[in-house]
Amino acid sequence: MANGEKPQTRHIDTSKASAARMYDWLLGGTENYEVDRDACSDLLKIAPSTQQLARTNRDFLRRVVRILAEKGITQFLDHGSGLPTQDNVHEVAQRARPGAKVVYVDNDPMVLAHARTSLDDNENTMVLDYDMRHTPDIRRASEALLDWNKPIAVLFVSVLHCLPDTDDEHDPSALIRALADQLAPGSYMVICQLVSDDPTVRQGVTQLMAHATGGNWGRVREPHEVRRYFTPLEIEDPGLVDVIDWRPDSPPPPAHLRATDWVEWGGVGKIPK
Repeated sequence: MANGEKPQTRHIDTSKASAARMYDWLLGGTENYEVDRDACSDLLKIAPSTQQLARTNRDFLRRVVRILAEKGITQFLDHGSGLPTQDNVHEVAQRARPGAKVVYVDNDPMVLAHARTSLDDNENTMVLDYDMRHTPDIRRASEALLDWNKPIAVLFVSVLHCLPDTDDEHDPSALIRALADQLAPGSYMVICQLVSDDPTVRQGVTQLMAHATGGNWGRVREPHEVRRYFTPLEIEDPGLVDVIDWRPDSPPPPAHLRATDWVEWGGVGKIPK
């Protein structure tokens, strides 16, 4: 693993749920605590399809990384990378494009501890302990591995709902615009987040997660709000969709078998040349 990350100084807080540990449990992982499992249980009462969506989202991540690597992208910057699982970004990218470089950004102490241990012998990876909104710091640290004058695939996969709306550069839309301005032409941005047309689901999940995580949460949004993230980008086919429909490897399920409470929604945008 490349150097450049700042040392971990925070302890794992087991008194509050963590979105990363909850996601781990939803995917069938074991790196979680009772507080995370309790929060997942409450979440499933509001949105019963949550576990299905977590798996759908993970399939999308694998698929989009593989496709971008096959298109020639050799650099990836993954925001809110989460706990290591099967087929992580570096594994998928390096299978399709040996030598691909991957920088993971996360500030969950458990994520950092596991990632640094599992990636210690991979010289083409780096783990950065930063809030994903601190783009200038992330860029400076990642330059030890990534060349920002060449195309980079920037991933915001199922993480922007963790960020609240603000009136400054930390607002999700402002963050995307500022980062897009720094990327070389031919770069890609992969963006999706949880959305719902049901105001009861949006409000219920947002309140539950804000309480369970001690305020480390944003909100469930609507599709038109996520669409605004793509304003500076050229949207790749098939457009902005439920991610289960983004270039699937096999026929997606029919409408009557799909989630109706909420979905993971977004797509891929390219920095114009």
